[in-house]
Amino acid sequence: MVPLGTPMPDFALPDPSGTVHAAQSCAGPAGILVIFMCNHCPYVVHVAKALAELAHDHADSGIGIVAINSNDFLAYPDDSPDKMAAFSEQYGLPFPYLVDESQQVAAAFNAACTPDFFLYDSSLALVYRGQMDDSRPGSDVLVTGVDLRSAMAALVSGAPMCDDQVPSMGCNIKWKSSAE
Repeated sequence: MVPLGTPMPDFALPDPSGTVHAAQSCAGPAGILVIFMCNHCPYVVHVAKALAELAHDHADSGIGIVAINSNDFLAYPDDSPDKMAAFSEQYGLPFPYLVDESQQVAAAFNAACTPDFFLYDSSLALVYRGQMDDSRPGSDVLVTGVDLRSAMAALVSGAPMCDDQVPSMGCNIKWKSSAE
């Protein structure tokens, strides 16, 4: 896992409509949550509705939220940019969902799976990298987002961040063969 305190890599990526979003413009005054996700991963689909709820619940928290799709969409057409907009609309995701076609941003973050969560403070230093919660597709555990919500609440309140951070679990990022 990326060490806590690591500075956030810079990025400027387009959404499916072609509008470019820079890292700084996605951050809020309290920090930024960067989510690596895709459309077809069952782990992402499992938490998508809860991600929308989390974003709505934290709309006034000062934490910006952005999602990035780094999957090779030529090999995995369900993750193509034209399907990203439909995915966002289907689940009511109120944050930018960006295309990392070169996969350089995922590599810079050391992102490994979908979904993968990285929470940065107002100085853009990493304070949380871990799971949303311990629910998994096919489990009887309700998706609550408790781990990620606790980290976001601690960031906003200035409370100490939990040191016990469980890595995200999901589908591996689908790297292009030349990037492997």
